[in-house]
Amino acid sequence: MKPSAIIAAGCALAAAFILVAAGCARQSPPAAAGPAAPQAAFFANLAALCGQAFEGRVVSTDAADRDLAAARLVMHVRECGADAIRVPFHVGDDRSRTWVISRTEAGLRLKHDHRHEDGSEDAVTQYGGDTEGPGTEHRQEFPVDTFSIDLFEREGLTASVTNVWAVELRPGAVFAYELARENRFLRVEFDLANPVAPPPAPWGAEQNG
Repeated sequence: MKPSAIIAAGCALAAAFILVAAGCARQSPPAAAGPAAPQAAFFANLAALCGQAFEGRVVSTDAADRDLAAARLVMHVRECGADAIRVPFHVGDDRSRTWVISRTEAGLRLKHDHRHEDGSEDAVTQYGGDTEGPGTEHRQEFPVDTFSIDLFEREGLTASVTNVWAVELRPGAVFAYELARENRFLRVEFDLANPVAPPPAPWGAEQNG
């Protein structure tokens, strides 16, 4: 075979190889979806605070929160499991509130567990919502869910049917809880740089194991 023919054959084989490689590249599965990554990081950052408690303050200016702003506010990352983290929110001596942040197949969920001093559930409890997007590793938002809308309507709390809650977490700096709707905004910020002594167990802790 003439040298020119050998060179031509080699070029043809190289071109064929490039085409096959390109075809394989096109057929490769897409990279893993990203929406869960920020939520996983957010959940891990919260779990890293397990056992610690932090003092906070109301930084919003809604007059409806005057009494809340006057009380000592403490959050306690008290119970941390693989799929759920319970964070009691103490308002002075009132230990009725616990935020529950859990994993779902679609993202994260925030629920509010409200109890009486004897541990029984309040009439308005287990309300909250699910994330509708990936959020970020520092902030997750939870629009009100159908269960909560039905609960609010049944209990005459119709102003709450458009609630959107948010939780922010910047390790070593701040944890923030927000409630927002038309003509209503609450934001409480907790100082993660200065842990405080953990408070007593929230009301109903025995019922939750």
